[in-house]
Amino acid sequence: MTKIQNPKEILSRKEPEKRLLLAFGKKGGRGQNGRITIRHRGGGVKRLYRIVDFGQEKLNVPGKVIALEYDPNRTAYLDLIEYQDGERRYILAPYQIKVGAEIICTEKTEIKIGNRMKLKNIPIGTQVFNIELEPGKGGKIVRSAGASAKVLAQEDGFCHLEMPSKEVRKIFWDCFATIGQVSHPEWKFQDIGKAGSRRLKGWRPQVRGIAMNPVDHPHGGGHGRAKGMQPKTPWGKPARGVKTRKKKWTKKLIIKRRK
Repeated sequence: MTKIQNPKEILSRKEPEKRLLLAFGKKGGRGQNGRITIRHRGGGVKRLYRIVDFGQEKLNVPGKVIALEYDPNRTAYLDLIEYQDGERRYILAPYQIKVGAEIICTEKTEIKIGNRMKLKNIPIGTQVFNIELEPGKGGKIVRSAGASAKVLAQEDGFCHLEMPSKEVRKIFWDCFATIGQVSHPEWKFQDIGKAGSRRLKGWRPQVRGIAMNPVDHPHGGGHGRAKGMQPKTPWGKPARGVKTRKKKWTKKLIIKRRK
């Protein structure tokens, strides 16, 4: 069972690294034409974006964890790494890593939490996260708090991984992955507590479709809770039980679908 950690005990008491911060204006869920493309977004407290190194640009250069920090833009924590050449970067923090730990990203290294290496050199049964889909493109999957994938097999230039969804897929041998589990696994147990807290996160209220009029939603006008049809989006498209995955070349790499 995962032990719940107190953020006040594990997070470093320091200001974010100024050189690794960016400021973005808020869009309120609107696209480049000014129209709402994502509903129920807007407001929220101001926050700066942390530049996170999801790839392996500091290859073969040892680094040291000098701080464990909170990131308002994601569910996981961040590690501030200071490399031997003096450069500092943010990376996704592995679960249970300590300040002062030493890590490295290289083709083959010790199987230790925080180290990053190619999948072909990682033993079967090892937990990994921040995994590349294409060599050299940086980590794309298994990056949310508490997530990890499991190495199941190695064969014919591919590594078989069991995803957090229990889907089994093949990933190229030369793709990099980080050893361990993403930090802050207790995030899913947090209770928001009140509506105001959700508004501060940038979410606006949602209205049920069955509470609307027929002109506003396919579920509307049903006198009470009567919907009387297959669940639909506000634009009339099926909302459940419909495959949404488009034709992608990665489809042939899936060995076993998630349940």
